[in-house]
Amino acid sequence: MKRFITTLMILLVVLVAGLSALVLLVNPNDFRAYMVRQVETRSGYQLHLDGPLRWHVWPQLSILSGRMSLTAPGASQPLVSADNMRLDVALVPLLSHQLKVQQVMLKGAVIQLTPQTEERRPKDAPVGPSTGITPSGEDRGWSFDIAKLKVADSVLVFQHDGDEQITVRNINLQMEQNDRKLAHIELSSRINRDQRDLNFSLVADLDASNYPQQLTANISKLDYQFRGADLPVSGIAGSATFAASWSDPQHLLEFSQLQLTANDSDLQGNGRVVLEDKPQWQLDLRSSKLNLDALVAENAVTSTNVVQQAQQQSSLPRPVIASGVDDNTYQSLRGFSAQVKIAAGNVRWRGLDFTDVQSAMTNQYGLLKVSELAGKFGKGSMSFPGVLDARKNEPSLHFNPKVTDIEIGPILTAFDYPIALTGLLSMDGDFSGDKLNADAFRRSWQGDANITMSNTTMQGMNFQQMIQQAVARSNGDVQAQQNYDNVTTLESFAAQASLDNGQLTLGNMSGKSSMLELTGKGTLDLVQQQCDTRFNVTVLGGWEGDSKLIEVLKTTPIPLRVYGPWQKLNYSLQVDQALRKQLQGEAKRRLNDWLDKHKDSKNSKDVKELLNNL
Repeated sequence: MKRFITTLMILLVVLVAGLSALVLLVNPNDFRAYMVRQVETRSGYQLHLDGPLRWHVWPQLSILSGRMSLTAPGASQPLVSADNMRLDVALVPLLSHQLKVQQVMLKGAVIQLTPQTEERRPKDAPVGPSTGITPSGEDRGWSFDIAKLKVADSVLVFQHDGDEQITVRNINLQMEQNDRKLAHIELSSRINRDQRDLNFSLVADLDASNYPQQLTANISKLDYQFRGADLPVSGIAGSATFAASWSDPQHLLEFSQLQLTANDSDLQGNGRVVLEDKPQWQLDLRSSKLNLDALVAENAVTSTNVVQQAQQQSSLPRPVIASGVDDNTYQSLRGFSAQVKIAAGNVRWRGLDFTDVQSAMTNQYGLLKVSELAGKFGKGSMSFPGVLDARKNEPSLHFNPKVTDIEIGPILTAFDYPIALTGLLSMDGDFSGDKLNADAFRRSWQGDANITMSNTTMQGMNFQQMIQQAVARSNGDVQAQQNYDNVTTLESFAAQASLDNGQLTLGNMSGKSSMLELTGKGTLDLVQQQCDTRFNVTVLGGWEGDSKLIEVLKTTPIPLRVYGPWQKLNYSLQVDQALRKQLQGEAKRRLNDWLDKHKDSKNSKDVKELLNNL
């Protein structure tokens, strides 16, 4: 044991002595000109190192520099600049005058991918042939090899011509590659833009053996958290894994085996994009659950509890960018083409739960065609095919909704309509407008639809009760059965609807139940939430008393007007007038029958005068 310890001590002494001798005998500044020359020869970039180079021995033999910068030919600003740079070098190659850099570390670096840092050649500069020949070993004198790159506490500034600048902060990158150009990358960073923060970290394996023609990557871990304006209060957080590849000749970026989570939603699938002046997208995605209410702040459910919670914890509004394009014009659709398919087992939106949702869309540089957008809601189904044309300054939308047996009550609640109406709705419509949102539909859309409903109940008014009580008050010979339910129930209802800039006209209304029948027409102001509807209601059952009068009432339509604010409706009945007309009609019929039978009677003249006065 004593001999072993002695041997270790000897080796340690030799190592320390060797490093000390190296530090004393080899001046790291001898590498300065070589490094500058090699960078310029291999890439054309100009490497600038401020201050003297110096050795750093422990725990890794390294060369330290002061401030450094790397500038492209003709660029006005450096592509990369850093407060200091550390080169971890191998010891043994130094003994034979070889510089083998095992790791490059930049701390406090600023990486600028902007128009000012791009390479710019003089207009009259000759263009030489691209031979791909590197300088010979005789001209070099030194060999140069980098296996590891480390970037700490750095910043990336990214900007296209005319676009807004994006800053990526707190970059921490660790990359290792072998001699076959297979690299392992660990990266974490933070992006702040428009009062939003995106924090992310990833682990990936990169294959650059065919770079720049092809580049493939396997992202085995990607964790992110997104917070800020126009987002849910708790933000959006999740993880992802996928495989990606880049093909330079076709400018093709592909991804596959996507597994993405966002809060309690998930997404799988694959896609590709050709990155030309106008990108060409193809996406095929699927999901077992998409909870849009937890991903988009404006889709919050409007139930009482959720509204109160939103008032206490409202999300920050998104700031207005003066140079931004108005999203309501959909001009961004002009900048790309796309073919998108999305299938979801369950979708939650505005508190509504849909199942078996299928969508297929294509965009041709501003002409968005929704060939399929269908799903199930409860026991019913719905489909919303349509077209959005944003090729002109004023966009236009045209949709043909088809709804079958959808429960109407939750729909009205989700879109803030204070109408206590339930029942199964079926609709076949044709609508057009200029913006795709609920408020625009209320105010500026137009269209027509055929509507049918079954098993309908309207809370707040009992048509049968109102009419029977009015008749009982005016005629003591008739009583109404006691019914304290403040509900109007119809087994079937049909109407023709016409929408014109917030005015919904309902024509040819007809409804029927075992207790009443009705016809009518009316208008609803969707903006002011006012209505004015007129019905003719015939009460078929629930009468007690004079049988002859009841038979008359069962065949007499009673005019009923319902009007006023939706939350406080008013009504007016014309029972006496209807009964009077009914009795007058019955009297006229009987007098006419008498005249037909007694034309020669001496009283016929008096009967005719009576008919004229009725």
